[in-house]
Amino acid sequence: MNFAGKEIGFDEPRIMGVLNVTPDSFYDGGKLFQGSKLDLDKVLAKAQLMEAQGATFIDVGGESTRPGADAVTLEEECDRVLPVVEILAKNINAVVSVDTSSPVLMREAARLGVGLLNDVRALSREGAVEAAVDTALPVCFMHMQGTPETMQHKPEYVDAVAQVAAFLRSRSEEFLKAGGRKDKIIFDPGFGFGKTDEHNLDLLKSLSRIAESGYPVLAGLSRKSMIGRLLKRDVEDRLVGSVALAAVAIQNGASIVRVHDVQETADMLKIMKIVWS
Repeated sequence: MNFAGKEIGFDEPRIMGVLNVTPDSFYDGGKLFQGSKLDLDKVLAKAQLMEAQGATFIDVGGESTRPGADAVTLEEECDRVLPVVEILAKNINAVVSVDTSSPVLMREAARLGVGLLNDVRALSREGAVEAAVDTALPVCFMHMQGTPETMQHKPEYVDAVAQVAAFLRSRSEEFLKAGGRKDKIIFDPGFGFGKTDEHNLDLLKSLSRIAESGYPVLAGLSRKSMIGRLLKRDVEDRLVGSVALAAVAIQNGASIVRVHDVQETADMLKIMKIVWS
């Protein structure tokens, strides 16, 4: 798959490092700030470290989408994200991904050198499909039931796996009808986005059913509250659970794992590769 001139294959699993430039993300919110201002030197150093540790993608997000998160204005999101995209695109070899649902930000980030659009709302905002098609960039479509403000208020499914798969197919078909290409599509079932622990585990166990689409599948389970409930661990103590779930996701068909802990995930992948060889 071509990411703004960078050809990345999925013959082996890939790591996406999380780079949140928000003050309120659930795990690393505010860590890249100096007082109330984003520290671009810290941002670049963090991205370079993740790349050195084995990240193929660096995912930049300027809007917290944790359960109950407040919405941010377009101006706030652009002010957080665009300077970061610009500095990363000039200074790292990893693919810069932008985690956004905003058509304006998609277009501006593409102009600055971003290689992947990662949308938790699956291009559902007005103008998002057209903006994504116009950029000619790969797009990651994620499933979310509800909104970040409401998604964990008693989510319900008849068959979570079937419904998530159907939603992702539907969104990708709209993208294709608008002129998008099949080789630009990635699916993300949206672990923790409008799902109970049971729904998440069903999706994880049946991830191969999502992968049957033929599109690469991204799995984001890192440090999430499900791990805290399953292991009775605070967010700072969820490393082992995160790496374990990433390993299961890969075994079940994930092509990309989105993680906060790149080095530990890379070590896991090396061991798995040695065992499988």
